[in-house]
Formats: sequence, C-alpha cells, structure tokens
Amino acid sequence: MLVEITYWMSDATNLAVWELASSMLAIGLSWRQALPCIAAGYSIISVVMVLNGTIGARLHVAFPVLNRSSFGFWFSYFTVFSRVVLSMFWFGIQTYNGSQCVYQMLKAIWPSIAKMPNQLSPNANITSSGLLCYFLYWLIQFPFLLLSPHKLRYLFLVKGIIVPIAWVAMIVWAFVRVPPSSGLFAEHATITGTQFSWNWLSAMNSALGIYSSLSVNIPDFTVRFLSLVDQYVQPFIIPVVFLLCSFAGIAVTSAGIQLYGEVLWDPLLLIDKWDNRAAAFFASFAFALTTVGTNISANSLGAGNDMTVLLPKTWANNMCFIGGWALCPWEILANAEGFLTFMNGYTIFLGPFAGIMITDFWLVHRGKVDVPAMYDPKGRYRYTMGFNWRAVLAMLVTVVPMFPGLVNSIDPAITVGYTSRLFDIAWMYGFIVASVVYYVTSVIFPARGTFVEKLISADDALADTNYGHGSRDESKWG
Repeated sequence: MLVEITYWMSDATNLAVWELASSMLAIGLSWRQALPCIAAGYSIISVVMVLNGTIGARLHVAFPVLNRSSFGFWFSYFTVFSRVVLSMFWFGIQTYNGSQCVYQMLKAIWPSIAKMPNQLSPNANITSSGLLCYFLYWLIQFPFLLLSPHKLRYLFLVKGIIVPIAWVAMIVWAFVRVPPSSGLFAEHATITGTQFSWNWLSAMNSALGIYSSLSVNIPDFTVRFLSLVDQYVQPFIIPVVFLLCSFAGIAVTSAGIQLYGEVLWDPLLLIDKWDNRAAAFFASFAFALTTVGTNISANSLGAGNDMTVLLPKTWANNMCFIGGWALCPWEILANAEGFLTFMNGYTIFLGPFAGIMITDFWLVHRGKVDVPAMYDPKGRYRYTMGFNWRAVLAMLVTVVPMFPGLVNSIDPAITVGYTSRLFDIAWMYGFIVASVVYYVTSVIFPARGTFVEKLISADDALADTNYGHGSRDESKWG
C-alpha cells in the first residue's frame, strides 16, 4: 500500500493537475464547486483504473494484447495507435510546461532574457525566447529517455521530496499574502443557471480526462503486480491525493486573483509576477522536475510500451520525442478554455475504449478469456476479419454524435446547436453509451467462438501441450 500512496503522490504533483484545478476558476467556478467536481471526477476514474488494472494483474497481459479480446485482433491496433497519439500530445504539452519552467529559471538568473526580441508572429502563441526554452527543455529530457525504468527511481525519489515541499511553500505564501477569509473563502462563482451546470459537468469531464488515457493502458503497469490487493486500495488513495494537490492550485490561483487582478491558472505565469528571483528559480525548478518525471513515466514509456506491437521500442520512444514538436502544444495551452477543450476532446475516444474493455471482460465473458488466443491472428479473437463489429458499432454510435461539438470547440464560429453540449460530457457519454451498446449487441448476437468454460492463462497453455484454439471457421467467431 505504501508504494501505491507514494506513487500517486508523486504523480499528482504535476503541472497538468494544478492547471486543471485552477482553470476551473477561469471558467467561473469557485473553489466550493471546483473541489467536489474534482473529487467526483477522480473517484470515477479511479474505479475504472481498478477494473481495467485488475485485468492486467490477473492475466499478466499488457494493453496492446489484452484489448484484442474485445476489439478484435486487427481493430485493436486502432486503439493502440490512438493511445500513442494521445501520449505524443501529452508529451508535447508537458514539454511546453517544462519550457516555461526553464524560462523562469533563466529569467531569475539573467533577467535580460525577458527583453529578447521576438521574431515570431504575434499570433504564434509562442515567442522566440519561449521557443528557445522549449528546445532546451526538449534536450534536457533526452538522456532520461535512454534510461530503463528501474534506473529512474532516483529521479522519482528526489521528485517525491522536493516537489511537495515546494507546493506547500507556495500555499503558505498564498495564505500569508492573501488571508483565506478575504481571498479564497470570500470568492464565489461568477456564473449561474444552465451555464453553471454545463460548465461544472464539462470541468468534471476534464477531471476524468486527465487520467482517462492511463485508465485504458494501466494493464501495461499492473501486468507486473504480484497481488490484486494492490489494486483495490486505489479508489481510496487517488481521490484524496489528487484533491489535496488540486487544492494547492486553487488556493494559489485564488491568491493571484487578489494580488494581480487576473486568473493566473498557469502557475508559471504567476511566478513570472514575482520580484523575488530566488523564490522564482526554486519554484520553477520544482515544477520542471515534476514535469520531467511525469513526462517520462506517463507519456514516453507508455507510448514506447504500446508501440512495440508495431515498431521497435527505440523507434516508438523517438516518435513520442519528435511528435512533441509537430503537435504545437503552445496552441493548446494558449488559454484556459483551450486547455479544457483539449482535455474534453481526446476523451471522445478514451471513454468508449474503457467502457468496451470493462464490459467485455467483466460482464460479457465474466473473466473467462483465452490468453494464448490473444496472440493468434487466426484464433478465436479474430471475430470477423479481425474486427469485432460490436465494438465498431459501439464506437460509431458514441464518437460520431460528438464530432459537431468537437468542431464547434475548435472554431466557435461554426454553430452546431445543442449538440455541442454532448461534447462537454464526452467521456461520460462515451463510456456509458459504448458499454450499453456493446453489452446489448454481445448478448443478442453473441460471438460464441470467443466463450470458454474457464480462464485459460499462458501457464495453462504451457501445461497442456495438446491445447488448440478450436475451429478457425470465420463465421463461428462472429
């Protein structure tokens, strides 16, 4: 249990968690509405993590292979590719966050960098100095990509000590400069009625989205778990830890509103206002450190593990490393609304992915799957030409209706009516509807060839040399 607590404490102290919480103030919520919203989101996603993570721990099979049993052998590659693209986006976003840390550290040492001429367009959402710092931070991360996970433990040890101290220090600074009675506790929501309700739901969907990617590929990590008990404590740990870290973002941002007259939802923008150069340097260093750890563990390693089904692992890591440039993360982080839109946008796929995987294993097959068949392109999980049409249908009825809202979020000039509201609850809608559609179609039109009497593990297959996958008649697989 101690390992899980320390891991999630380390993972929760990252810029995205801070920015998610503080961006809720930017869209009109107060801390009274933001904290329950965050608690609800992380509580739901923690249960999803346990359900999917337990599958990996029980079967000792990673995500790229495991999802073949529900999506079909070849259609599963779509889910893997989607997951990798999201890792590339997050790698770029975290790298941009880290570049802002580098800028603040350089500014604390050489204030003249703030006067560096900008040769880029004002519409670029990044300056010449910002691009330089992005390149520097991008290079800083490179040596860590070459290290194996067990060699990174010292990085996480240092991160686990320094970062919480820095965050607590910023909370103390906020409460000293602006007492809660006149700052945090005196603030109220700036929106009411229907707009408040939809903003609250959208914010909760964003809270779900921040770890919805991990909730899908968490079997990559739990595949090495020796005990299922390690899984079951997470719904009690995750909401508490992330709620405390989110409170730090809200408290400091609230103080920034009183001190500087604007919602500085990005903590690096707040640090930029400080006159104390030493404080600015060390706070920025702490954020840079946490960003390196999160980027390597959650994004680069995850993408590398998942892409090994298509490319050698070295190439997979390099794709994530290079993709951070191509995806222009500074466009996403230009404002709080853009950040929340991104958080909602990619959940249109991850909600259905998680729902289908959970429904297939726990409700349709009731934990009785054939692990060796997951490695056989002509085995029982071939379904129809490698595609499970039930999963395809579930994806279509959930993803397609949300596209108008996605288009509207990208270009508000394109009006789509009330369908944009569906996009605001993308993960919740996708998870629930995909689960229902997949379960109903699997019950009415069962893929009989995929059902087995009991769980067949890899060890069972080795013990039974006469094991076979049965008939490979395509029509039987459904």
